[in-house]
Amino acid sequence: MSKIYCYLLFHFLYAATLNAQTGKITLSGIITDKTNKAPLPFVNVLLKNEKDSSLASGTITNEQGRFSMDGISGGNYLLELSHSGYQRFFLKVFGGTLSSFLDLGNIELSPDAAMLGEVVITSKQPDDVSNKMDKKTFSLTDNISQSGGSVLQALRNLPGITTTQDGKVQLRGSDRVVVLIDGKQTALTGFGNQSGLDNIPASAIEKIEIINNPSAKYDANGNAGIINIIYKKSRKEGFNGKAGVTTGLGALWEKKSNLPGIRPQYGPTPKLNPSLALNYSKNKVNVFFQGDGLYMKTLNRNEFAERIYDNGENIRQQVQRNRITTDATVKTGIDWHMDERNTFTVSGLYSRERVLDDGDIPYFNAELSDRKRLWQFHEDEVNSAITAMVDWQHKFKQPGRVLNVGFNYTFHREDEKYFLTDHMPGYTGKDTFMLIADQHVSDLNVDYIRPLKHGRLETGVKFRKRYIPTNMQFFPGVHSPLDLNAAGWANYAETIPALYGNYVYENRNFELEAGLRIEYVHVQYTVNPDHNTYTSDGYHYTQPFPNLRLGYKIDEHNKISFFYNRRADRPDEGDIRIFPKYDEPEVLKVGNPALRPQFTNSFELGYKTTGEKGYLYGALYRRMTKSTITRIGTIVPGSTIIYNIYQNAGRSYNSGIELVLQQDITGWFSINANGNIYQNIINAFTVENKYPAPSAYAAGKEKMISGNLKLNVLFHLPRQTEIQLTGIYLAKDIVPQGKVGSRFSIDAGAKKQIQKGKGEFFLNATDIFNTMRIQREIAGNGFHLTSTDYYETQVFRIGYNYKF
Repeated sequence: MSKIYCYLLFHFLYAATLNAQTGKITLSGIITDKTNKAPLPFVNVLLKNEKDSSLASGTITNEQGRFSMDGISGGNYLLELSHSGYQRFFLKVFGGTLSSFLDLGNIELSPDAAMLGEVVITSKQPDDVSNKMDKKTFSLTDNISQSGGSVLQALRNLPGITTTQDGKVQLRGSDRVVVLIDGKQTALTGFGNQSGLDNIPASAIEKIEIINNPSAKYDANGNAGIINIIYKKSRKEGFNGKAGVTTGLGALWEKKSNLPGIRPQYGPTPKLNPSLALNYSKNKVNVFFQGDGLYMKTLNRNEFAERIYDNGENIRQQVQRNRITTDATVKTGIDWHMDERNTFTVSGLYSRERVLDDGDIPYFNAELSDRKRLWQFHEDEVNSAITAMVDWQHKFKQPGRVLNVGFNYTFHREDEKYFLTDHMPGYTGKDTFMLIADQHVSDLNVDYIRPLKHGRLETGVKFRKRYIPTNMQFFPGVHSPLDLNAAGWANYAETIPALYGNYVYENRNFELEAGLRIEYVHVQYTVNPDHNTYTSDGYHYTQPFPNLRLGYKIDEHNKISFFYNRRADRPDEGDIRIFPKYDEPEVLKVGNPALRPQFTNSFELGYKTTGEKGYLYGALYRRMTKSTITRIGTIVPGSTIIYNIYQNAGRSYNSGIELVLQQDITGWFSINANGNIYQNIINAFTVENKYPAPSAYAAGKEKMISGNLKLNVLFHLPRQTEIQLTGIYLAKDIVPQGKVGSRFSIDAGAKKQIQKGKGEFFLNATDIFNTMRIQREIAGNGFHLTSTDYYETQVFRIGYNYKF
């Protein structure tokens, strides 16, 4: 079936005609006397179209001899300079695609013969795939079928992105993704591994950038790339804003009925998402506020599994997790334009999420005739985070030359309480465990950009200090399964200074972007000396992380780019956390303080062609990872409990092809199609899980071809009405120790502008036919596990927004 999908998608991609849009740039320079080097004021500066000599723009130099012209489109021009007593001066000028600003540098006028030279003007294109082909940008306004949901739900429709069972996003098959908010890491989305995406309302977001090939400017973390979530922020003069509310219901009918003797599944599950954006701008001050709430009941997990052991024992179980989530996020701040060259921004981001889980896990024999155990839990988890940000931007006299200085401080508290009830044939035990983890993060960033005649230079430094003390307490009942000697305290400390440089060059046909980031990393994990397995550990390194991009413009509609970068994925605090978690008592998750970073080298060859009504983008890519980080499940002799522990599993490889098509078929019908086909290879490896006792696991080489296909169809109907249909197919894939099955879904949405464009009404449905489910097969040392998760994916929503 997947081959048929691929054939149809490829055939459609090549059959369509294509297009691009053009952006604007700023051209600047300084004019001096060649003899005495003095600046020349009041020089006439004219920019003419090369084809017909028509005037494109014009200005005169100021008293310092400087000139600046903005709003220039890419193209071929002739720059003409004239001044009383000086020879006329001409420069050939042609358009490029890289920088928003271009500095022509110092131009000298003299009575000598005219000099003829060449420079580059660059422009940006607001296409979904950037001209550099290093990122894709998507507006959530156009994502009608996911309006009113979370950021995680919105991301699943975007090219190259899939979502996992535990609420993470994958780029091209890897979950090692760094998630930023307005270009910065925050506790809301995680400083190491991604987190919390299902609890950020999409109503707060303006657009999302997917950066597969980050430059040296970005932290080296995240081998798969970066997702940058950009919050809404208006800059209109005066007072303005937007208010909205979305409500809906999920899980309208059961995908699969419960095993006997447990509490009912949640359903139908209500959702509510109010939002308010306010902005006031006058003279030199801009004040902004974005507030969003999210309340939802969900059937967060409904997994049916069978474990078969080598000794012949067979256990069938269900993990049902009913969840209530209440979340509030607020981002507010003030921009003060002190003068034309200096801007100060003070802002804050606050979030509070409360999660209430009620779980039931019955354990039966193979025939479901004998219930051996019923494990129930109630979780009360509160995650609170506040980030304070201070930014200063200084613009030099030379347009585009900018210094940015920023300092961020984040405090995040993770407060978890678990209340456990263990129903066994001969007794009922009640246990409790509680966790407090406080995260303190300080970031200082200094970034400098200087335009050049043929590109720009970027450089900067960053310093991070991160400290996370954690404390786990166990309160056992009768016959408690809790490992009391694995509780206690642990402290995580991280220090990272880094510096980078990035150089961009462009001429008529060739582009070069080369950068280098050097990071020193020191991590120390201090463990309670009474822990029964783990001891204090840590690591440090100084490593270079280069990036390279070579671009060749075949013509104004066709371009090829080659990318290389090296990146690292450091274990996050949660990956090495020493405490076992007992929400599922027979499949425990435990961290590993001996875990080390994985390092990845990535190569990509991209091609983009544009036409009158769309574009086609294609990429061949390959990632090679050393010390791959993954969870490995093992059992110890005499026990059926599976311990899932993070390990470095040796080398892995990810190679594939991605195609993205954006096409306006007619004035009322457009499509966005994406196909991503890749091969994952995991080399043979051997590891040893230390907890609770040493247990070895060896795996042979595994490989599989997988991928995903997505199609978004948009209808532009009369009376400002739009309808969107979305189809998603995810093929089978491999994970260490096993496989994940294929899955598919269909979403739909519609919106209509009302009240003279100030109001908007929309409705949508995700997974209309309730077909999305996750199937897994895992083979360990002495056991085989198969499971299918029938978690909630079907949601129907209705909403209204009003701009004022």
